[in-house]
Amino acid sequence: MAVGNINELPENILLELFIHIPARQLLLRCRPVCSLWRDLIDLVTLWKRKCLQEGFITEDWDQPVADWKIFYFLRSLQRNLLHNPCAEEGFEFWSLDVNGGDEWKVEDLSKDQRKEFPNDQVKKYFVTSYYTCLKSQVVDLKAEGYWEELMDTTRPDIEVKDWFAARPDCGSKYQLCVQLLSSAHAPLGTFQPDPVMIQQKSDAKWREGPSRILGSQG
Repeated sequence: MAVGNINELPENILLELFIHIPARQLLLRCRPVCSLWRDLIDLVTLWKRKCLQEGFITEDWDQPVADWKIFYFLRSLQRNLLHNPCAEEGFEFWSLDVNGGDEWKVEDLSKDQRKEFPNDQVKKYFVTSYYTCLKSQVVDLKAEGYWEELMDTTRPDIEVKDWFAARPDCGSKYQLCVQLLSSAHAPLGTFQPDPVMIQQKSDAKWREGPSRILGSQG
């Protein structure tokens, strides 16, 4: 029997079609079409199946989820938001705010250093000098896919992590400052742990810096 209108299809068939449409298109293009599509697209079943389809959960997932739609988008956006975090592109995307001494450099990790570093995919690293060297990067959360309602209502966690090491023949100081800014660049939250002081003749091993999880509103 021919179908003259797509809405004449059984709801389970429509739901099956929606599962294969990209999530953003579902919300921006499909959901406003009519109340039937809105109600189907808001079903927990759809977003749970999309999570399963993307590998965000497994068939035996038994952890509670407050909102499967939000869960799907948060998992799809979950990644390192810093561009060029491991110096593979030199200083691209970074501002060199203080460039003292012999200035910032990029060096290759030696074989021994790569054995010690916890991620064997990292091949390069940023190197400071004998005088203060500071660099910074601004991440535009909206450009990275986090829309305003998600940031204002859900307030997703932002995990701050970093790694550092010192030369064995000189003392050094490691410091980190991360700020969450509003669209008007007003600070909403700040993570600035005490500087880590490393004495001369240290073991020069890589250490994970102080970490923190920031909410999108402080």
